[in-house]
Order: sequence, then structure tokens, then C-alpha cells
Amino acid sequence: MSVNAENTTPQQPVNKKGKRKSALLILTLLFIIIAVAYGIYWFLVLRHVEETDDAYVAGNQVQIMAQVSGSVTKVWTELASSVRQTRQLMINSKQLQASIDVQKTALAQAQSDLNRRVPLGTANLIGREELQHARDAVASAQAQLDVAVQQYNANQAMVLGTSLENQPAVKQAATEVRNAWLALQRTKIVSPMTGYVSRRSVQPGAQIGTTTPLMAVVPANNLWVDANFKETQLAHMRIGQTATVVSDIYGDDVKYTGKVVGLDMGTGSAFSLLPAQNATGNWIKVVQRLPVRIELDEKQLADHPLRIGLSTLVTVDTANRDGQILASQVRSSPAYESNAREISLDPVNKLIDDIVKANAG
Repeated sequence: MSVNAENTTPQQPVNKKGKRKSALLILTLLFIIIAVAYGIYWFLVLRHVEETDDAYVAGNQVQIMAQVSGSVTKVWTELASSVRQTRQLMINSKQLQASIDVQKTALAQAQSDLNRRVPLGTANLIGREELQHARDAVASAQAQLDVAVQQYNANQAMVLGTSLENQPAVKQAATEVRNAWLALQRTKIVSPMTGYVSRRSVQPGAQIGTTTPLMAVVPANNLWVDANFKETQLAHMRIGQTATVVSDIYGDDVKYTGKVVGLDMGTGSAFSLLPAQNATGNWIKVVQRLPVRIELDEKQLADHPLRIGLSTLVTVDTANRDGQILASQVRSSPAYESNAREISLDPVNKLIDDIVKANAG
């Protein structure tokens, strides 16, 4: 073996060790840089972010139920009968008044006959029997007048001098007509809001009542997300903070922008059907979750509609802590407002007027 070969062979392990040290040093520096960068990113961003995948889309579900049950066949018969009967009472008042006038005339005539016979009886020009008949005629005419007056007063007590349409019987019948007309209008079931039919249970020919749920109407807008954050994540959460929502149905391609609008006043276990009784038996601490409502952007919902109950991933930025933990302002406008069930009474009022006029004579 030559001298050169003997001199170069021992140098190879030295070069390998140097390269290995350099590679380890570079990797160590790289890991340090990554750790420092992550620490800076965590300090600036991640420590202000709370995330949960225990979040689901929620919305209003309006139950549609009938307001009346049964069927309506006629709405005017009773009113017409009441109008005619009341009209008859008012006519009777005029007849009774005329009868009073007749009885007054008869009384005056009997009294005049008696006045002429009294001097004749005193002079014994007529018999006592004839004079007594004249007195009886006066008494009879007075009694008949009293009867006529009482009959008139009794009839007037029922009429009370009011107009036909304001008579109690007519007004009661008109109220029943109005109620029957409203019941007829309510046989047409109208949803108080626009949406999609869900959970339909009614079928053609089914007998329904006022407490029978027919279907549910779910609006496609004004949906929100109930995000169930752990109680350890709520220390810096405030109303008004921005949130990012990712739905499993669309994936990461669609991100909804929302904001925190409220934190519930109790955990899910506290409001459950059977709340936990931690004061009995063995106790194991379980981290509780509190529902946090996230309001979604309406335009984004219109572009990418969601469905109630879909799973979502919610991320809340808690950097801005100027908001409140509990809402202190009362809502100034209703969440929903509908006049779908408002019925104008003008048609039935015209119907009642027409019935009264047609039967008033």
C-alpha cells in the first residue's frame, strides 16, 4: 500500500461527522425558527381564537295549525230572523200606541156619557141601573186604557227607543254572523311567513282540529348557528365579536362570516329534560358547554342555503373585547312580523248591513 493511500483513508470519517453536525445544526435552527414563528403567530392570532365543531344550524320552525274545526253552511238565517222579530217589536209599539189613543177616546166618551146622566139621575129622570151602567162603562174604559198603556210600556222596554241595527237581539245575531264568517275565512290556512314546507303530516280527507299540527314552514333566511363552546373557552367571548363558520355540506370552499349575538343563560345540561343532580352519589366533574348564537350573513345564506341541523365548524375571534357578555338592549323590532292572518271585516259588515236592510221592511 502506498503512502498516499495510508494518508487519505482516516480523513473520511472526519468529513462525515462534520456534515452530520452541520445538518443537525441546520435542522435545529430550522425547528427553533418554526417554534419562534409559531409562538409569535400564537401570541398575535391563535390565542385570540376559540374554535368548536359542536355547532349546528338553527332556525325558526313555524307550526301550521287550523284555527277552526268543522264546517259552516249558513251565516245569515239567524240574523234575518232576529231583524224581522225586532222589527215586529218596533211595529207593535206603534200599534200599541194607537190602541192607547183608541182607549183614551173610549174613556172620554164613557166619561161624557156619565156626566150627562148624573144630572138626569139626580132628577130621577133615568133609572139608577142606567146610571150605574154609565159608571161601569167609565171604569171599564179606564181599565182598558191602563192595560194598553202597560202593554206599550212592556214593548218599549224591549225596544228601548234605539234603532233597528242597535237592538240587542240584532247585534247578537250580527256577532254570530261575523264569527261564522270569520270561521269560514279561516278554513283557508295561510302560513304567516314565506318558507319551505317540512314535516307535513296532513293528508287529503283527514279530519283536523284546532290543535292538530299540519306541517312546519321553515324560512330559508334568518338562520343562525348554535355553537356549544366549552366553559373554558368563554372567558374572553363577547357579543359583537366576528366569527367564521364552515359547514360540512359545502366544506372549506364556503366560509360564512358571522358575529356573536348572544350567550345563553344556562348550559345544555341545566336546561335538559332531566338535569344532573351533582349533590347525590359520586361526582365526576365534566366540562360543560354553553350555547352561543352566531348570526350569519343573509347574502351568503342566499348564495349558499343551509338547512336546520347541519353540522358546522365555528371559529370566533376574541381579540376585540369591547362588547358585553350579556345583552342589555331590548330588541326594538320583532324578529318576524306577518299580517297573513289579519282578515278585513269590511265584507262581512257589508253583508250584515244588507241583511238588516233587506229584512227591515
